[in-house]
Amino acid sequence: MEREVVIKNIYGEFGKPILASSAPGRIDFLNTHQDYKGLPVVPIAVNLRTYIFAVRKIKGLIRIISLNLREENQEYIDEFEIPEIELDPDKKYFGNYFRSVFKLIRDRVGFKKFDNGLEIVVYSEVPIGSGMASSAALEVAFAKLLDEYYGLWMDRYELAELCYRAEREVMRIPCGRLDQYSSSFGYGIVLYPREPVRVEPLKLEKVFFVVVDSGIRHSVADIHPRRQREINDGLRELLELPDLPEDIRRKLSDRYDKVQWEELSYSELREYLEKVNPLSRRRIAYTLLANESTTEAIKIIKEKLDVSDLARIINYQHELLRDYYDVSLPEIEELRNVMLKTGALGVKISGAGLGGCLIGLIPSIEVGEKVISEAISIGAKAGWIVSPDEGARIGVV
Repeated sequence: MEREVVIKNIYGEFGKPILASSAPGRIDFLNTHQDYKGLPVVPIAVNLRTYIFAVRKIKGLIRIISLNLREENQEYIDEFEIPEIELDPDKKYFGNYFRSVFKLIRDRVGFKKFDNGLEIVVYSEVPIGSGMASSAALEVAFAKLLDEYYGLWMDRYELAELCYRAEREVMRIPCGRLDQYSSSFGYGIVLYPREPVRVEPLKLEKVFFVVVDSGIRHSVADIHPRRQREINDGLRELLELPDLPEDIRRKLSDRYDKVQWEELSYSELREYLEKVNPLSRRRIAYTLLANESTTEAIKIIKEKLDVSDLARIINYQHELLRDYYDVSLPEIEELRNVMLKTGALGVKISGAGLGGCLIGLIPSIEVGEKVISEAISIGAKAGWIVSPDEGARIGVV
């Protein structure tokens, strides 16, 4: 349903909202699966957004109505009392995203601030489980609404960090900072996720992408821990090698998030990786090769945006994700081939993989429309032409 129609229906069903907020989904542009290792990543926030409308005050209670879930005939209402916030045992329950964010905000400023609760209505254009950070857009839009309503005055860093901690520490989902920071800051950024976290804007406003939703759903909670264990296994094997040079050894750790990846190169580690089990070897090789190509891409964007060079790196990073990280599927490869044949310059997985969306760099909107049409004809669920968009904001327009 079109955004304008949904908003008009909300006004008709619930009346004029007290307050509204929104936050963008994002495409996982470069260095996928690297933020949780502390490596710089390049997300782009796009103009598919999650909207939250506060429709009335409720004393001591938060009630959430999801229009998307209602449309799908699923459980669509969650409510919780402000003094007693407990997460549902089902880790995939949609209400837990709201509960975890509210819990951290309440704990931050104390209960007295939250005597007045809210009934909110949620509508999202970001496809769920598609690799476009639907959960982060939900968290950030909700936190932005609460920030305005309760007068907390959080800046974009605080907003992003709170939502990241809500998902990782409260919900226990092993995510990195990529999604929440992209949704909070908006547009294209380089995110340096090691503390102190740093964000560097990138000029990508005039670049257009096509997003194709494969319709195959994945769970980050299933993919990330497995890859992290596989990297840890390889790191332990490397550290046990008696001939490993000391200057390499000191950069390593037995934990994926403690390695000084930025100081390592694939060329210096290659001969020692040959002595590691094949699965872990590929995971570590991916980490180094994808990061090196991301450094090259950032230089291209900053110095002179060359679309053909950028497309080459996008294709290269997809091939690394497919061959070294094993997060593609035959159906995904079929869609990608059609997108490339139809005119997309570079195509890669967006997000954790094993389903979700593919993103394609396109030379024109006309080509994007053709790419979407062909992709849907062979089984894709949906497609969008997107452009970089601003971060979390108060108001709808």
